[in-house]
Amino acid sequence: MTATTRLSDRGPDGAGTPPAIRDLGGLPPWDAACRLCRCAGFAFLDSGGDHGALGRWSIIGIEPFGRFAASAGQAAWNGAPEELPPLEALRARLADCRMAPVPGLPFAGGAIGHIDYEFRDGGRAGGLSFGFYDLVLVFDRAEGRAFAIASDTGGRDPQALQDRLRDLLEQPPAEPGPAALGPWSSDFDGPGYAAAVERVRAHIRDGDIYQANISQAFRADFSGDPWALYAALRRANPAPFAAWLSDGEQAILSASPERYLELRRGKVEARPIKGTLPRHPDPERDRAAALQLAASEKDRAENVMIVDLMRNDISRVCRPGTVEVPELCTVESYASVHHLTSAVTGRLAAGEDAVSLIAATFPGGSITGAPKERAMQIIRAIEGRDRGVYCGAIGYLGFDGDMDLNIPIRTVMIRGGEAVVQAGGGVTLLSEGMSEYSETLDKAARIFDAFAPFAPDPA
Repeated sequence: MTATTRLSDRGPDGAGTPPAIRDLGGLPPWDAACRLCRCAGFAFLDSGGDHGALGRWSIIGIEPFGRFAASAGQAAWNGAPEELPPLEALRARLADCRMAPVPGLPFAGGAIGHIDYEFRDGGRAGGLSFGFYDLVLVFDRAEGRAFAIASDTGGRDPQALQDRLRDLLEQPPAEPGPAALGPWSSDFDGPGYAAAVERVRAHIRDGDIYQANISQAFRADFSGDPWALYAALRRANPAPFAAWLSDGEQAILSASPERYLELRRGKVEARPIKGTLPRHPDPERDRAAALQLAASEKDRAENVMIVDLMRNDISRVCRPGTVEVPELCTVESYASVHHLTSAVTGRLAAGEDAVSLIAATFPGGSITGAPKERAMQIIRAIEGRDRGVYCGAIGYLGFDGDMDLNIPIRTVMIRGGEAVVQAGGGVTLLSEGMSEYSETLDKAARIFDAFAPFAPDPA
């Protein structure tokens, strides 16, 4: 490791002392994660796969100086109730830690955590949880470089934080502990899911909605070390917006391919995914599947509907005339499936910020339907359960005002001795029940394959 250096100056839009940055050379993200994963508040935003700029950066945060949480409309800071509503309180806490951007790095400290699908500012259900980190590691996968960044945003000495991190990185990597999963069961079988699809199609015919995203939930008993499952998941299903979070009550293991929202120096980007076909081991058949997806009338219509919804949502907080669709129905290929992905961009309006953007758009339209509010009511009636982290958001809100959040699909929640995997898809008037059911199985298959060594022997 080199000596600590300062790579940034205080900018006119920032506050506080510039952070202390240490060049860690070519330290790989996974090596660092295995050395730090037992630290208090360890959080890992783990970009993987071969997706260029989408998967360029990985981030680790450890030992946060504070935790912001909200549930049932009540926010708390380090366990003490906040007077403001949750999103207003979150904005105020972030403002207290305001710092200037660090040139060349996407993140130099901030809030890392998750938002439940059911979250509403002042709402009755769902929550969020974010650790506030003044000590983070940022990995540039494109350049093969790593940096440790410590700031005084939490009132701690940056040099002492760097010394603490240096000692932690010198300890041996932690080996995953034993883990065991019971058999998986679902709240839907094939005929039941097909019946749910028909209920959605009936709502569409009645003019209630144009589309709704229906999921099934797979559950299995779990015991042991969730880190062992995450190690297996990232090997089997690398993804640009993968993540590990644990707040003491639950572990969240995400292999998500989908960006919900990025805010970078005032530019907004959403990348909704709609449209899926499984990959094939034979290269020719795999290319044919990608071409089939690109030409699918049903999948393209589904994608375009959600693009329109996202354009409308983002327009609420963006400057007039700046919302554009630079990518429409592009095929992206992942470990087990091809997806149709679009990009919606805009420029944030004066007086708006990352919290405004969340308030205007959450939850993401690709996992609700259109119109959003009515689709969510129908989803609730059909699914009959809380989704929790699934289809909410995971990522960071930087102290510099930038943000990057995923939509937690391909995500496992472990809590109270149970592992939960949810998988769904958008239903339109062109949907066919058993085909939609098969699509949910295709999406979950890679997770089940990754976890097979921890499951009971079927013999």
